[in-house]
Amino acid sequence: MLGLVSAKTTPNATPQHVSFPQNDNCIHKKGYETPSPLLKRTPSPSFAKPKIKPPNKTLQELRTHESSLDNPDLGPFLLKLAIDTVASGDDHNKALDYAARASISFEKSSGPGRDLAMSLQVEAAIYCSMGRLEDAIPVLKRSIEALDHKNGSDHAVAKFSGFMQLGDTYSMLGRVDRSISSYESGLKIQTETLGDWDPSVAETCRYLAEAYVQAMQFDEAEKLCQRSLEIHRVHNAPASLEEAGDRRLMALIYEAKGDYESALEHLVLASMVMIAAGQENEVAAIDVSVGNIYVSLCRFDEAIFSYQKALTVFKSIRGDDHSTIASVYIRLADVYCKTGKLRESKSYCENALRIFSKPVRGSATEEIASGLTEISAIYQALNEHVEALKLLDMAMKLLKDTPGQHSMIAGIEAHMGVMFYKVGRYGEARSSFKNAVAKLRASGETRSVFFGIVLNQMGLASAQLYRIDEAAQLFQEAREILEQECGSCHLDTIGVYSNLAATYDAMGRVEDATVILEYILKLREEKLGTANPEVADEKERLAMLLKEAGRARIRKGNSLVNLLDSSS
Repeated sequence: MLGLVSAKTTPNATPQHVSFPQNDNCIHKKGYETPSPLLKRTPSPSFAKPKIKPPNKTLQELRTHESSLDNPDLGPFLLKLAIDTVASGDDHNKALDYAARASISFEKSSGPGRDLAMSLQVEAAIYCSMGRLEDAIPVLKRSIEALDHKNGSDHAVAKFSGFMQLGDTYSMLGRVDRSISSYESGLKIQTETLGDWDPSVAETCRYLAEAYVQAMQFDEAEKLCQRSLEIHRVHNAPASLEEAGDRRLMALIYEAKGDYESALEHLVLASMVMIAAGQENEVAAIDVSVGNIYVSLCRFDEAIFSYQKALTVFKSIRGDDHSTIASVYIRLADVYCKTGKLRESKSYCENALRIFSKPVRGSATEEIASGLTEISAIYQALNEHVEALKLLDMAMKLLKDTPGQHSMIAGIEAHMGVMFYKVGRYGEARSSFKNAVAKLRASGETRSVFFGIVLNQMGLASAQLYRIDEAAQLFQEAREILEQECGSCHLDTIGVYSNLAATYDAMGRVEDATVILEYILKLREEKLGTANPEVADEKERLAMLLKEAGRARIRKGNSLVNLLDSSS
């Protein structure tokens, strides 16, 4: 009967969690990375912030008047105390208390304005350093509301900084849509203040483009990156380092869009600039990106050559035990797995795991977790499912107490769900998918392709557990998202249509299933032609349904076992 099918783009093969390494602490490759994780971003661009000059009085003199927080000298002094306390590494709670009292003093003494906004932004930064990201959000919103960027450049500077800081905080919380909205507001103010062609605008455009890449909105990312490239060409000599940075991001965007030749072109141009500037480390990072493109083009020998070049340079600069070395080992393991050299693949995986087991000081937790997830996917391809699940569990534990990693954890949980499903542990698969869906909903990522695919996978697990109504609801929601994001003719969308038809058939809703199958058949005929084997299969499925529809009043519900395609 009607078979349920897994969407082609499973959670362990989503478009790369796209990070753009300005330094090379993270090297990512399409295929085995954690889906939709938090970007390792460069510091957000900003104007030069105005300084608040503290009064020339002692703390004891000010404390005698502290009972009256409208003392105009008190706010600047408390704010300086807060900043100095953080810089010295002292108690952050004490620094937060100073900053909060400074904000109250500014509000009482001078009302809304630049000084109050700057104080609130310092207060929010302390909240973030303490991991209290949710508490920082309303403080930053207050700082933005306290300003009118039309009141001069000082107000514009502070308001721009507030929007960028708010965007960074949302990003750390995994709320990508709100993060992008904040960055866009900051870019608008910066453009109105400095003009369209200021170099600072280029930096903000590139920063916003990185956020769009993270959200997998590649067309918007390309427009902004192109704008940054054009501004840098106006203000810099040909083949500048700024232009090279833009080209590396542009290559990442083209790779995600499947335009590998254009991606290679940008990487070659960026590499030439870095070679001329003597930036060996950056050249090696670009070699890794070039290797990634070659893998996508199935030019595996060239990919191995690029990775080995990068590996030699990284070892000479960073030593044999740096996490960057482990990242290149994973790339090589991936290539050897794809080419059937399984012994070599597993050897490189073991080398990477050796480095991750004893990380050097300063290694980022999320980078190690991402690496473990990638190795897990390779072990999965090697049919070592127990070891693969163990590595995913290790990655989850690493990220458990790390602020702002909900999206990355959701990706790992979705990956675990796929693996549980493949080995027939459907209850655990459904639980993993359910946790991933909850985290993605909480972080506002409910309109992404990845979210639609996870819903589809959860629907498959629910169907296997005979939760037919739940499966139908999940397939319906997945269909709406994938129709909007991918279009009705995309293979993932068609796969969800097929799953929904099978579920309707199992529920006895033969007419609804027939309508969907007729629609699928029409799409496949238009896309593949009437002689294609897949079209013939759809015709056969539709014929069976139409035959049953003629005796729908007396038909018995199909066993779901008969509805499941073994290939799913």
